[in-house]
Amino acid sequence: MHVPDGFINAPVSAAAGVVAAGAVAVSLRGARRELDERTAPLAGLVAAFVFAVQMLNFPVAAGTSGHLLGGALAAILVGPCTGVLCISVVLLMQGILFADGGLTALGVNILDMGITTTVVAYALFRGLLHVLPRTRRSVTVASFVAALVSVPAAAVVFTLIYWVGGTTDIPIGKVFTAMAGVHVLIGIGEALITALTVGAVIAVRPDLVHGARGLTAPLKLRVGGELVDAPARETTPVAGRSTRKVWATGLVTALVLAGFVSFYASASPDGLEKVAADQGIDKKAEPHASKDSPLADYGVRDISDARVSGGLAGVIGVGATIVVGSGVFRAVRRRRTADALEARTEETV
Repeated sequence: MHVPDGFINAPVSAAAGVVAAGAVAVSLRGARRELDERTAPLAGLVAAFVFAVQMLNFPVAAGTSGHLLGGALAAILVGPCTGVLCISVVLLMQGILFADGGLTALGVNILDMGITTTVVAYALFRGLLHVLPRTRRSVTVASFVAALVSVPAAAVVFTLIYWVGGTTDIPIGKVFTAMAGVHVLIGIGEALITALTVGAVIAVRPDLVHGARGLTAPLKLRVGGELVDAPARETTPVAGRSTRKVWATGLVTALVLAGFVSFYASASPDGLEKVAADQGIDKKAEPHASKDSPLADYGVRDISDARVSGGLAGVIGVGATIVVGSGVFRAVRRRRTADALEARTEETV
């Protein structure tokens, strides 16, 4: 659903950029509360994993494909604010290095693919957990539903943005019907990927899943005929377990997906590209500012073998995303530590 340059006019693109920048600023502050010494290193990995899986377009209808948006997955794994930052890093890397998603439309893409999917998915996810049994399976089920809804929600938001600032005169009803229809199907793929990934992480390290925190009900003991809360179990060994194995496994998985599996992804246009071509939304599309990038279109220039070119581009993309993402989240974590030290100093003065 990457919006290219030329789909949305300059004033609306600029306004979306301002909104996106404000949301990212708020998310930077919110991420300080979500990240700790265990999860901060994994946030960059989540961004890299989303980048890798987004390369795996899957067929959803005749001549149409879809790919993961990732907002629901990121929000559930590392928190909604950190999730917005993860998707923003992915979109930035895709736009600059791979000419995927317009640079003037970066604000539109962050607002649509990053903020909308994350906010809608996490709000629905938390709502479902309030009514479902407090189990790990409930987290997986809620992840599926939240991810499923987040994709058509993003399609609706794009339609609204196009209604306000579209550069072609296409009836908004036709755009809405086409976008909503195909993205409901894409949402099923998003839901499956999200639920499987969240379920896999919960199976090995539930303590690392932001959305699974606080689900375990306290153990009850009968004392003198009354039920009382049992003393809390020692959690330090679990909380202190190294995340290196999870980090290494996730990184290897992302590299394999981007460097090898992506070669077998569907070559059909994704939902937005298909709708744009069918409805004429792309009549005023503009060449990407990074169209001459050595990695444009997810291939390495001057490497003729498509498998090697695409695989190497994917590996480079994963590496660049994890470096940039880890740098951002390390800085956020350091800021949180600095704020805590400052608060303690003020208390002792």
